[in-house]
Amino acid sequence: MEIEKNKIYTAEAVDYTSNGSGIFKINGITVFVPNTAVGDIAEIKILKVGKNYSFGKLERLISPSTDRIDTDCDIFNKCGGCVFRHIEYRAELKFKHKRVYDVLTRIGGVDGNIIGDIVPSPSCNAYRNKAQLPIAQDTSGRIIVGFYAPRSHRVIPLNYCSLQSEPFNRAVGAFLEWANNSGEIAYDETNHKGVLRHLYLRYSKKTDELMVCVVANTYKLKEEEELVEILKDKLPELKTVVLNINREKTNVITGKKCRNLYGNGYITDELCGLKFKISPLSFYQINRDAAEKLYGIAADFANLGQGETLLDMYCGTGTIGLSMASRVKNLIGVEIVPQAIEDAKKNAQINNIKNARFICSDASEAAKLLYDEGIRPDCIILDPPRKGCCGDCISVVSEMSPDKIVYVSCDPATLARDLAIFDEKGYFTKNAIPVDMFPRTSHVETVCLMSRVEGK
Repeated sequence: MEIEKNKIYTAEAVDYTSNGSGIFKINGITVFVPNTAVGDIAEIKILKVGKNYSFGKLERLISPSTDRIDTDCDIFNKCGGCVFRHIEYRAELKFKHKRVYDVLTRIGGVDGNIIGDIVPSPSCNAYRNKAQLPIAQDTSGRIIVGFYAPRSHRVIPLNYCSLQSEPFNRAVGAFLEWANNSGEIAYDETNHKGVLRHLYLRYSKKTDELMVCVVANTYKLKEEEELVEILKDKLPELKTVVLNINREKTNVITGKKCRNLYGNGYITDELCGLKFKISPLSFYQINRDAAEKLYGIAADFANLGQGETLLDMYCGTGTIGLSMASRVKNLIGVEIVPQAIEDAKKNAQINNIKNARFICSDASEAAKLLYDEGIRPDCIILDPPRKGCCGDCISVVSEMSPDKIVYVSCDPATLARDLAIFDEKGYFTKNAIPVDMFPRTSHVETVCLMSRVEGK
């Protein structure tokens, strides 16, 4: 029996999608419904009927799941940030572990017995040390800052967000005080007019340093000095204020050029006993405390020796490789973003690490270069973007024949795909541990150890 658009049905949520929506079975049809919990019995209104699945919304909760909790956020259900603010954290962890387990065993062919328990985040609140908040104007013409509503570029004004570092909420208020008196207007991505695009914030709880970066469609803001003075007055943690210039007709948030309005353009954080300079264009782990746990697992998997060579692919600003540099003879980091490589070199200098070499290159090209140089790493760390490793990179990494490969992934599906390819090339997955880096969202990280099969 088919289901009809705009009709209301009663059903029970039986699972979650990869993005955290509840899955209902109605007349044999799979229906995805946001903001529902496994075990909910509810009335669901059908919004869209598809060929293989449909979409609905929660119309009325008849019997709530035992996992449900009261939400503590005024804009949950409106903004596109959290998807699990309405369930117990233990239930969220259970879902994330199940997701990793199901995908790795089904797509990656991994033995489920080697998948360990998920490592929870040390905190579910105030863990985000980075925020990139879109700027818009409301119907009265006032500047607002907030989050995009799901599947749209409509900005939901931000009053308070419990995921963000505490100074961010005060920084938004201080910025709005300036913005609504400055004469500047928000950037309109439909006609590419206007100036203020994003408010970009970074904070180190360890050093109590805050960066405020305004992303704008201009090389100079009106009333720049007043902006700095308001921020300094309202934010005792303020270390630097930066203008990032983005004049491109793009949805990429930051431009390539920055101008310091106050301070030296960076903040400093400490991770795994090392110091790191963080600029607006630097990659840095958003959840520092959970990152220390993840890096610790990766180091245990690598089990490095003093005479060994470690190759850190997709190294970013060098954090994960530098955290292990003292355990090896040589560290080589590879990253395609020039600014990230410069930051990695600076971070090595700051920490007096002299056995590190960093190469700015595509991962597969760098792997070929090192292979041609005769370098055979004992261990390779892979920490690719969400799309996973490219085929050329996997081939060259395999040809280098390291004893161990440690793969850090932010997407279970692409991880599973890549593990299956590595298996064909002689590397079996020996251990896998999920790590929750982003509580209350659907994202989950996984650290895997692959070992070379002799004779393959």
